[in-house]
Amino acid sequence: MNLTRRDALGALMLLTTTGLPSIARALDGPLDLGNGIGEDFSIASDAYIYGYSLVTMEMTRRVISNVAKPEGTRAPMGTLIKLREYPDATFRDVTAPNADTLYTTAFFDVGQEPWVLDVPDMKGRYFLLPMLDGWTNVFAVPGKRTTGTDAQTYVITGPGWSGSIPDGMKEIKAPTSLVWLLGRIYCTGTKEDYAEVHALQDAFKLQPLSTWGQAYEPPAGTVDPSIDMKKPVRDQVNDLSTDDYFAMLADLMKRNPPAAADAPALNRFEKIGLVAGKDFDPQYMKHDWAKRLPQLSYDLIMLHFLSRDGEFTRINGWTYTTKAGEYGTNYIQRALITAIGLGANRPEDAIYPTSLKPSLVENYDGANKYTMRFEKGQLPPVEGFWSLTMYDQNMFFIANPINRYSMSVRTNPTYEADGSLIIYIQNESPGTDKEANWLPAPKDKFHLMLRLYYPSAKDPSILDGSWTIPGVTKVS
Repeated sequence: MNLTRRDALGALMLLTTTGLPSIARALDGPLDLGNGIGEDFSIASDAYIYGYSLVTMEMTRRVISNVAKPEGTRAPMGTLIKLREYPDATFRDVTAPNADTLYTTAFFDVGQEPWVLDVPDMKGRYFLLPMLDGWTNVFAVPGKRTTGTDAQTYVITGPGWSGSIPDGMKEIKAPTSLVWLLGRIYCTGTKEDYAEVHALQDAFKLQPLSTWGQAYEPPAGTVDPSIDMKKPVRDQVNDLSTDDYFAMLADLMKRNPPAAADAPALNRFEKIGLVAGKDFDPQYMKHDWAKRLPQLSYDLIMLHFLSRDGEFTRINGWTYTTKAGEYGTNYIQRALITAIGLGANRPEDAIYPTSLKPSLVENYDGANKYTMRFEKGQLPPVEGFWSLTMYDQNMFFIANPINRYSMSVRTNPTYEADGSLIIYIQNESPGTDKEANWLPAPKDKFHLMLRLYYPSAKDPSILDGSWTIPGVTKVS
């Protein structure tokens, strides 16, 4: 993993123009670390990247579950979190929130015994219930696309568990003890539809298998005052020292076993003291570069955003990937998606094209006016829904006079005489006759995200790249 100064400087120029974090910090010392030391650094950095998703999931779990009872986006382990309405411009819990689905989520541990998830009759409504293992792989996705909308009951079993499955239940085998249920239910956002979705959320059940058939109330959580509840999880992970990071990773690997396909990588990592099932041995990190390893490795993760190996598609100012949710041995892609979009779905369920700027030489700015035009018959070919969401430069919603944070067919836009759809992206209203198609922008810089849920199985053009996302045009 020897990165030359010329390579780094070239990448730095690209990162500067795309708005991604700089790797300037990596340039304050030699990056080609020589034969023996360079090999150890390469292995250690690969191990850091390999474990980034598992460590981030654990840190996320700690923060989300560090409450005594459900509070907003947080709840104790094994307790369902039911978001009741879309966030507004004051929301700061997570970046890039959505105004399309209401979340029903929970962290739970299947290491000791299985858990039961009981899903009510969803009455034809679009929903999906992705389950992530400790490594952020989506290992199951009950929902309208895969299992339909009838009532269904699942028992989620952990690694090494064997036993009988009760009648009427379907087993879902979790690869790790840690499971993150990240359910989403489509909602129009009206008062009436909120009430219908709330009733569905309240009908969900999540409880240990040993309590099934009994009245069950999730126990109160224990609050750990040492957990930082304010600093973003990504910053907490990135601030871990090298020894602390690998010590946590080694401990997590005991209950969240690596996949069988990881064996070659794990054989390499033994050289720097990371052995599956054992505590980390810090004696192997007595190198001058050890303190810089986390930052250098994180920079390499972010550099992967610019890779030319087909993992990201860039067209008309939009960037997206169809390689998320299931990663195999593509550890750096897994780490990157963890860093920029933790909890990402499989591409069959959702793709998230993002436009940070209309071109390499300028930013989106509310001082200008923009349009996005879908020609007749060229709306996104999805069976779930699509939406165009507005964010400020920190990826949060923006207060606006009509409280609209995203545009989609559910906002009842008007179409042109030729059947095309034009979305007006600007700070001030385009006029009452066009306001139905107005996506309000701030007065300064902003970013855009297009959500494409359930790309059509009948029309695979989103997944194969033959459907082209139209660009955003500045109005002169």
